Amino acid sequence: MHDESTATDTGLEAEQRVVDTLYGRLDTLRDEAQARLGDIRRQGPSGSPQNRSERDAFATLYEDRIAQLDAVEDRLCFGRLDMTDGETLYVGRIGLSDAEHAPLLTDWRAPAARAFYSATAAEPGGVMNRRHLTTRGRLVTAVEDDVLDVEALRTAGREGTLAGEGALLAALDARRTGRMGDIVATIQAEQDAVIRAPMEGALVVQGGPGTGKTAVALHRAAFLLYHHRERLASRGVLLIGPSRQFLRYIDHVLPSLGETGAVSTTLAGLVKNVTITGVESDATARIKGRSDMAAVIKKAVRERQRVPLTDQTVRLDGRPVVIRRSDIRDAQARARRDGRPHNEARASFAKDMIGRLTGQLAEQLEHVEADDRRELEREVRDSRPIRIAINLCWLPITPEQLLRDLFSKSHLLDDAASTLSRAERDLLLRPASAPFTDADVPLLDEAAELLGDMPSGAPRRDASELTSEEVEYAKEVLETFGSHTMIQVDAETLASRMREGTARLSVAERASADRTWTYGHVVVDEAQELSPMAWRMLSRRCPTRSFTIVGDVAQTSSAAGTRWWPEAMDPLFGGTWALRELTVSYRIPAQVAQTAQSFAKAAGLPVSELSAAREVADAVAYHRVDPSSLVSSAIRRATHRVATLAESGGGLVAIVAPEQIHDALQEELGDARVEIIGALASKGLEYDAVVVVEPAAIASRAGDLYVALTRPTRHLDIVHSEPLPRGMGA
Repeated sequence: MHDESTATDTGLEAEQRVVDTLYGRLDTLRDEAQARLGDIRRQGPSGSPQNRSERDAFATLYEDRIAQLDAVEDRLCFGRLDMTDGETLYVGRIGLSDAEHAPLLTDWRAPAARAFYSATAAEPGGVMNRRHLTTRGRLVTAVEDDVLDVEALRTAGREGTLAGEGALLAALDARRTGRMGDIVATIQAEQDAVIRAPMEGALVVQGGPGTGKTAVALHRAAFLLYHHRERLASRGVLLIGPSRQFLRYIDHVLPSLGETGAVSTTLAGLVKNVTITGVESDATARIKGRSDMAAVIKKAVRERQRVPLTDQTVRLDGRPVVIRRSDIRDAQARARRDGRPHNEARASFAKDMIGRLTGQLAEQLEHVEADDRRELEREVRDSRPIRIAINLCWLPITPEQLLRDLFSKSHLLDDAASTLSRAERDLLLRPASAPFTDADVPLLDEAAELLGDMPSGAPRRDASELTSEEVEYAKEVLETFGSHTMIQVDAETLASRMREGTARLSVAERASADRTWTYGHVVVDEAQELSPMAWRMLSRRCPTRSFTIVGDVAQTSSAAGTRWWPEAMDPLFGGTWALRELTVSYRIPAQVAQTAQSFAKAAGLPVSELSAAREVADAVAYHRVDPSSLVSSAIRRATHRVATLAESGGGLVAIVAPEQIHDALQEELGDARVEIIGALASKGLEYDAVVVVEPAAIASRAGDLYVALTRPTRHLDIVHSEPLPRGMGA
């Protein structure tokens, strides 16, 4: 409800003046940063290497600042708090101060802004009035007041009544755009509690469809980056999504919240230079996802460190050299002793063996000087038979080749996977040319961890291992630049940027290029899909075990996924994980939620209790058709929805159908405004209207149909020729 009584002094005109001031300050900061960056670039590459490093570091920081200021342009300010003590706070995407450092805008993540999300009429917490500002571009188009303390407002000489949730409902009614919108202006109390929860340990957020799990996870990432800048600036945050399409859908959310320090990728994206195109049976995927596959991979790597059946004699210039099995065993044991990965430890093994063989030659000669011994060593090293013998005993290998060999050669699999049954090993066998599958990804990563890089290049320095001298020097640079830097940066961040070779690389860029990078925090969306091996893979990326994990065990599609959080969490986190539940569905209408929940409960899925925040008239419609007209009927329903949505501003429409009829639908559709998608690929996405085709065919995996039924924000059409699954009906 709007508080019209205060329109003269606190209505649109007054708020427009405030918003104009805020955008003016934003423009000033952006122009100043551009000018500083221009000054640095005009200096060119002259000066000492140290001076160039300083300039590059500051150039990168100014570039980051400009990107941040550009990203918060839309809806810069969205709220205002009138406190009972007379203070007024404007809340927005980032914090802004004027030239004299007086605050103009409070960052939504700051403690002072928490009341904007948590205050209620029952517990106002010192808030007299909460105002929501609606803007289009830089124009204030509407204001809505939530009067939380009527008596305090009247004491202040203003009138008002308790208001509803108009701003929230307006946001929920907004048409879909194909990109996820942030919820920073309308975060609800139960969501805010999750976003601001402590960073330590693992936080599991369970919630049904439409409860805002993904939005909460993204806002939590932004919140943690803001409040734990020192801990996360050098390590970054890793965001794992279920698909590339999903990552495109959310890619602008974190920048719009003022953050660019996160690496967003799929699980497969963590394994470089590997293309995942293969498919396999659920039974095979389930085996590959089990934690005992780690021991199988370890044994497969160990089998690459071989001992021949007999000693081997090689002649060098007529002198015999014996490659003894006992020497090989001793050299291998020495090479393993320091715990380095297989490919890296091979150099120690080879050096040890060459030394032993050189010693044999030296014993056959009299008075071997140092120079002579070096020449003998060169002869041994250059001997082709000896090189072959050493390689056969300890051959460098890539993770890809290890897995191809393991799954295509039954004798290797029998040896490495002796704990598996014969039937299980048969399921794992496939041709060497077979493409890799999603379930192979954690196995490839496990192999990469045990094998290490192929021999080449020098090791990279860890950005977190800054020396005290580097940090002290960075402090001196900051003091030299003083307040003219215009950017808030600590000495550690600047020092890491000044490192030679990394000055122009962001944390995200460095992390993406380094397989062994460890992050300060990991956010996992659709986490119920991850297997035990996948969790093992992610745990290596964050040794501190600081995770935000969001998902819905009722929507599990993967055969190796989880349907009970303790099953997945206890082995990894022990007693350091906590479960929070989101119980209100903001996205899907009540009738859609009821339809989906009815099916899910009948199918035995572990559904969370769910209450919908809004009603939409005629949200669900059933259409029983003849099998011959299934495709044409689905297209008619979709195009009808496109037309009706166009009458009220437009929106997105999708047909979710079994894969086998996608080609027929695409051939007959001819309307680019309708997306044809599979149930699994639709996970995490949302549309204004969805046409679900032949739910009985999709329900072979109950979780997939539950996902499909819960994608619409307005209308769900169910087109079917087969009987509906149990729990569904007109």
